[in-house]
Formats: sequence, structure tokens, C-alpha cells
Amino acid sequence: MISFDWAMKRLLRNKANFAVLEGFLSELLRRKIVIKHIGESEGNREEEDDKLNRVDIFVEADDRELVIVELQYDSENDYFQRMLYGVSKSITEHINIGGKYTQVRKVYSVNIVYFDLGTGDDYVYHGVTDFRGLHTHNELQLTAKQQQLYTKTFAGELYPEYYIIKVHKFDDVAKNTLDEWIYYLKNNKIRDDFKAQGLDMARQILALDKLSDSEKKRYWQNVEVRRVRDSEMETAFLDGETKGLEKGLEKGLERGLEKVAINAHSKGYSIDAISDITGLTAEQIRQILKKSD
Repeated sequence: MISFDWAMKRLLRNKANFAVLEGFLSELLRRKIVIKHIGESEGNREEEDDKLNRVDIFVEADDRELVIVELQYDSENDYFQRMLYGVSKSITEHINIGGKYTQVRKVYSVNIVYFDLGTGDDYVYHGVTDFRGLHTHNELQLTAKQQQLYTKTFAGELYPEYYIIKVHKFDDVAKNTLDEWIYYLKNNKIRDDFKAQGLDMARQILALDKLSDSEKKRYWQNVEVRRVRDSEMETAFLDGETKGLEKGLEKGLERGLEKVAINAHSKGYSIDAISDITGLTAEQIRQILKKSD
């Protein structure tokens, strides 16, 4: 069984395979999700100094809802702000200039992380906006006209929702169908007794032996480059921690990515494969290789 992150980049964008991602989102959001369109994997960059709004999959579920699905392996202290930035940018990019605020679409931010993001004893967290009276503690409702317009009851339901799945915290005991998905995200395996939506299709299209020879080669390149990267990144972070400064950690991360790119290239891996794993653009990789000559 191939990894979910590689499948998202390579296979799940095909409309014929939407059922896999639809199943995962339906289990997570606890209602049926039908995907209309999967967009580009990286937001538009409007200004030279604008941060890239990097996401793995951007889904249009219907005319009112957008879903961002992102996988993150490396620890980032500012990841919570990154989630907020990604949602904010998605909202502004999907409203026409001069359009009414009724065009603002609800966004779900789904974050599958493989590191400690905050502290807590659960492996799935759900964040919502909740308007409550300071004195009565009642939740603020929409008016009857607003409820008809938005098909929502409470004001907070119009606002973005965030999901954080801390995969490494999962104990491998699947107590429900969402857990079956998390088991796959952690172990790259789907047990025969799993019944969650989308997993039957995943068994069919995500099996390694179903890939073409060229896809298999690309996949194993991806696995090997990730292994090299993890080793380099661990060393880089240890070096940064020794310095005891946040800037040291940032510099260690930068140097670690550079070493991954150089080492992977020396082993014959393509720039595309290196980009998949490091998150660096093809141009950034070329510049690193040019400096190392």
C-alpha cells in the first residue's frame, strides 16, 4: 500500500479517484462530502514578499464550501498561524472583486500532522468559532432570514473550522471508521476488516502492485529521498538546538534541506522527486545545486 501523501500528489486528483478522498472527508466531517473539483496545490502568489499558501489538496465540495487538506511532517512553531493564513487566503481568493459578503465561502482546514502540534492527550482536535453571551452564555443564532439564506442556525457555523489529526499519537486501536482512516495514515496499511467510506476504493487504486513501472520507480525514489531527508533534518535540528536560539533552528532547517537536495541529486534523483519531499521549488533546488558545484 502506498503512502497517502504520495497518493494525494499523484493519484487522487483524477476525478475517477475522488471517492477515496470523499470517503476520508465524509468520515472526518461526519456527513456525505461530494467533491466537485480539486484545485491547484499551491495558492497564487500576488506580491513578491507574499508567503506561499502551500497546501497539498484544495477541494471544492459545493458552491458554499471549500476544504484544504494538508500533510505536514516537519515541526513548525508557527504552524497554527500557517493554518490561519491558508484559510484566510483561500477565502479572499474565492470572492469576486466587488462581490457581496454573501459570496464568502465556508472553509474547512484539515491538517494531518506527524509531529507534536501543541500539547494534549487526544489525536484528533476540532476548532470552531463560538459566539456566546458573556452573561447568558447562550449561543448567538442567525435570524430566520439568515438561516434561510445560509442554511445554518448559529452565527459561528459561517466561520472556518479546523481539524488537526496528530497521526503519531494514534495508538493503532481502531475504535470507529475515522480511526480506520487514521490507522492507514499512520501505517500505510488497510486491514481486511476495515469498513470506512473510501477505503474499499483505496485498496484498489493505492496498491503498490497496481502502479506502472515508471510510477513504482518514482514512488521508491520518493521513499528513499524522504529517508535521507529525515536523517539530515534530525542532524540539522540537533545542531540548531545546541545553539539554543530560534534562529539557529531556522538555519539548521535551511541547511538540512540544502544537504538533502545535494545528496539526493548526487544519487541520481530527479529535481521533481527532491521537490516532492523537501517542499523546495525546482528553481530553489537548481540554485542550491549551482552553489554546490
